[in-house]
Amino acid sequence: MNGTNTPLRLGTRRSQLAMAQSGQVAEAVRRITGRPVELVEITTFGDVSRAALAQIGGTGVFVTALRDALIAGEIDFAVHSLKDLPTAQPEELNLAAVPVREDPRDVLVARDGLRFEDLPDGARVGTGSPRRMAQLNAWARDLGKAIEMVPIRGNIDTRLGFVAKGELDAVVLAAAGLTRIGRIGEATQHLEPDTVLPAPGQGALAIECATTNAPLAAALAELDDPHTRAAVTAERSLLAALEAGCSAPVGALADLLVDEQTVTEMRLRGVVGTTDGSTLVQLSTTGPVPASQDDALALGRELATEMLGKGAAGLMGERAL
Repeated sequence: MNGTNTPLRLGTRRSQLAMAQSGQVAEAVRRITGRPVELVEITTFGDVSRAALAQIGGTGVFVTALRDALIAGEIDFAVHSLKDLPTAQPEELNLAAVPVREDPRDVLVARDGLRFEDLPDGARVGTGSPRRMAQLNAWARDLGKAIEMVPIRGNIDTRLGFVAKGELDAVVLAAAGLTRIGRIGEATQHLEPDTVLPAPGQGALAIECATTNAPLAAALAELDDPHTRAAVTAERSLLAALEAGCSAPVGALADLLVDEQTVTEMRLRGVVGTTDGSTLVQLSTTGPVPASQDDALALGRELATEMLGKGAAGLMGERAL
């Protein structure tokens, strides 16, 4: 780590959300290391392409440029939204820390303060996520309503603007993103996981550095939260075992079950569905609190095997992205 006054270079995407979450990590790293941290803004393919994620091969489009900069030594570490990471970890890079997770749920931001149940027939709801489309269409069917899912891309301001300008009745976003930029108050409803499961790893951050930089990895590891890491490991193991990319209609959430303030088990829930909501495979499993990453991986594979046995493979459309 080359001297205490040499700035550490933190690679980040340029979006408001990425800069906000990277700034929070930078401040934590400054406290731990006593060294200045400078943000290095990097444009990824996902930032410049306006095509739907499924069309451009959603996996890795927001992280590849950052990882290339790390491997080339142009930055010292990088911060990603963990849900954007491919499930395969490159040997050259160390997932040094997964900090405490923010709220993993999705939220609705609707006109007139509406909740999803209150949206009128034919309401236009914006999201670029096949996972959200599948579950929201299924929910609308259960409510006896028809909604129109409108594919959208863009940053948070752009998406919220669709509602503010009256172009859409509502949009669906990650609670974590709105929280990190101080705008969670604009959400009109938090969507509970019993109805809409989030993306695997949603709400969590990933901090990567080169595997050759052991001193920095050790410092960054102080930001790691073992419970969050175990949960997202199980979720991403499910995603990997389903051979699905991050733009496939797969939701997953692992949470710790607590009995009298003692963590007793981990529950993993998963869903795969057709984007029209006509068919969903939803299952869950529980296991002991993972004592190791291998335990968390096994829990994800176990649930994936059950879901595949129920026909999940035929519902995903985009596979092995």
